[in-house]
Amino acid sequence: MPRRFPSFSVPSYLLAAAVAGALLLAGCSSGGAPSGTTTTTATPTVSAPASPSESPSPVGSTTGAYKPADAKGRAENVPVPVMPAAARENTKEGLEAFIRYWYAVKSYANETGDVQTLRSLHTSECGVCTHMVELTLESYESGRWISGGKLSTGAFLIEGESLVPHSHARIQVMQDEIHYYNANGSEGRPSDAATNDVFLVIAAFEGEWKVTQSGVLR
Repeated sequence: MPRRFPSFSVPSYLLAAAVAGALLLAGCSSGGAPSGTTTTTATPTVSAPASPSESPSPVGSTTGAYKPADAKGRAENVPVPVMPAAARENTKEGLEAFIRYWYAVKSYANETGDVQTLRSLHTSECGVCTHMVELTLESYESGRWISGGKLSTGAFLIEGESLVPHSHARIQVMQDEIHYYNANGSEGRPSDAATNDVFLVIAAFEGEWKVTQSGVLR
């Protein structure tokens, strides 16, 4: 079962956001950003895998050298993402910082199987978010693990002027190829190719940001 961010059907009241997502695609493909967009240092095209952007947040300290997962075993000493101070603010800058942090935490969960922090960043109404957690846990059941699947973020655009009651953002997300392994080191299932997509993320702020829905714009 794929460990990607699942797609979802965009309801009618979000159709405008889906259409605007095409503008973000066009902006990325031309090497520029649409009006109102903030980006990382580089804005890769969405039509093909791109070089990851810099990490949007600092990472926690670890003991020992970081070792990515491979066919011989799980990742070791994976740096823990730390929520930046801006991600706690009810501002557009805060929303962007929070969403980028959310993807950093998902990337960490992919590498480690640890979903404790990931679970705390969405509301119960986000079925896609719950599904992501369940799939990650399945990947690490009975000694299994995955390698790859790291996430990085690029172009970012917030829909509209108001942040209440729900804020809509579109963000470019790149994910590395994923390999699945059983406890004995055999391949658990065929690998998933690298992806480069634009996602719609809906979040709400009630003392802190929480994701309420998300999915890839097709």
